[in-house]
Amino acid sequence: MKSKRHKTQAGRKLWGSLAVLWVLAVGVSSAVGQSRSLPMQDSGSHPRKVSPELNAFSQSKSLAHQRMEVIVQFRQVPTSVHFQRMAKLGGVHTHTLNLVKSGVFNLPLSAITALENDPDVLYVSPNRNVKLTAADEYEATIGGDAAQRYGWDGTGVGVAVIDSGIADHPDLHNPVTGASRVVYSQSFVPGLDATDQYGHGTHVAGIIAGNGQSSGGNQNSATSIFGVAPNVSLINLRVLDANGSGTDAQVIAAIEQAIALKNTYNIRVINLSLGRNVFESYTQDPLCQAVEAAWQAGITVVVAAGNGGRDNSLNTNGYGTIGAPGNDPYVLTVGATRTMQTASKSDDRVASYSSKGPTLIDHIVKPDLVAPGNNIASLLASGSTLDSSYPTHEVNPKSYGGSATNQKFYFVLSGTSMATPVASGAAALLMQQNPSLTPDQLKARLMKTADKMMFPSFDSMFEPLSGITYNLQYDIFTVGAGYLDLPAALANTDLAPSSAKSPAIYRDSSGNVSLVKDLSVIWGNSVIWGNSVIWGNSVLVNGNSVIWGNSVVWGNSLLTGNSVIWGNSVIWGNSVGANSTAFSEDGTDPD
Repeated sequence: MKSKRHKTQAGRKLWGSLAVLWVLAVGVSSAVGQSRSLPMQDSGSHPRKVSPELNAFSQSKSLAHQRMEVIVQFRQVPTSVHFQRMAKLGGVHTHTLNLVKSGVFNLPLSAITALENDPDVLYVSPNRNVKLTAADEYEATIGGDAAQRYGWDGTGVGVAVIDSGIADHPDLHNPVTGASRVVYSQSFVPGLDATDQYGHGTHVAGIIAGNGQSSGGNQNSATSIFGVAPNVSLINLRVLDANGSGTDAQVIAAIEQAIALKNTYNIRVINLSLGRNVFESYTQDPLCQAVEAAWQAGITVVVAAGNGGRDNSLNTNGYGTIGAPGNDPYVLTVGATRTMQTASKSDDRVASYSSKGPTLIDHIVKPDLVAPGNNIASLLASGSTLDSSYPTHEVNPKSYGGSATNQKFYFVLSGTSMATPVASGAAALLMQQNPSLTPDQLKARLMKTADKMMFPSFDSMFEPLSGITYNLQYDIFTVGAGYLDLPAALANTDLAPSSAKSPAIYRDSSGNVSLVKDLSVIWGNSVIWGNSVIWGNSVLVNGNSVIWGNSVVWGNSLLTGNSVIWGNSVIWGNSVGANSTAFSEDGTDPD
């Protein structure tokens, strides 16, 4: 994930990051009736301890002496004994990730076999690169303006933005005292401070917390550009460099710091508008284990679904493209819609680039819901990489009654990167309203109250530059529980009695795809939180747990290409193989 390319043209939309994606299909059990897939298996019966790409590298004689930075998960927080053992294998310890009982080591690939035989080692994976998953009327669309009129603005709630940093901006200052609402900043990028050189984190922060001071500061004005929770405190944890690049270890370290600062700044939400491909089960992935640790610590983690909805390189028409850690069943995973530049939801449609489920390997139903993410105006980090590269995306000050100097304060981006902070802002308002909510209760409430009636069954979008028409089906793997509806969530008082883990699915011998019944989660054992309430009757057959039969969905003439999805080895792991593909998407959906 090294290259990023954005297409530019006046009036076009831009998503936050374009990357080379390395997609690896691996052989995985999809046992019927289990709540999750089994870990990857080796030729015997024991779960493999090494990630698929490391295993492939270690088998190559030509690569045996090359070194790679890896994350080694141990059964306990590593000690000097573990470090000495790694040193004997030629490993150089760079830092420790206590949150996931791991160490980061620069290691010769020849040592991989020894690690797999070490009983103290749980799992070894590369220190992978993460990417960004990057207004219109988005605030009114979800009801954020109404929420603010009723007095909910995020006061007292801390939101940790783990991204490319946050630049100093007037809209992130208290208008009375002048004090910055970025109450803490720290960089996890070696040699760099916490300022935003790329421009993505500042934009994300503005969607969550911008107070519109640079555009008049009047939330009743049609020209003021506001965030969803304009008085929250922001915790700025920088993990991405000036090109939008970072690593698993940097993100994990930032999550660990957010947990450590939780009580100091009342951090109740973490926003992760970034991710990478899925390489193993979430039960083994260190990035997923880190977000679960934050969740268990009482912090709601909101994650971008990814921008792979147009990717058909594996013949799935964008299905199975949810990234990590959005593939984790605990977190709230958010897909993107386009609001058509109107405040009404009735004309809104899902963005064609928004990634779709089910997740690879574990077959988790994702995304959990969708929110506005296309053509979003938010804060500009002046002089940043994005600003310098795409000056046409700066918002003209005349559109919001800007200053006589015509200083520019806002910028337009598109992607699930932008939809995610919309949901994070909504989560902050619910936490302000009811501070006792647990992450599971908050997630369940947002999913239960999401609008399930506004989308059509099918939709198509012609992209003139590529000449491609994208056909969209509004199913459980495209929109999840529906469209974020903040007023409905604030009006709801239901408290989920147990876990809100997103369910897994399985396919029976007849090809029917069903939700796995799990009595440990709220939608498995309660009338109030039943399947039809969470995902709507339109995504279930006869009100039971069967989602669709083969001929019902994938045989539809509008999406004939999707008839291969459930037989495809990439989704169900019926064969071992790899596909490496580079693709670009920029969220250029017509309004």
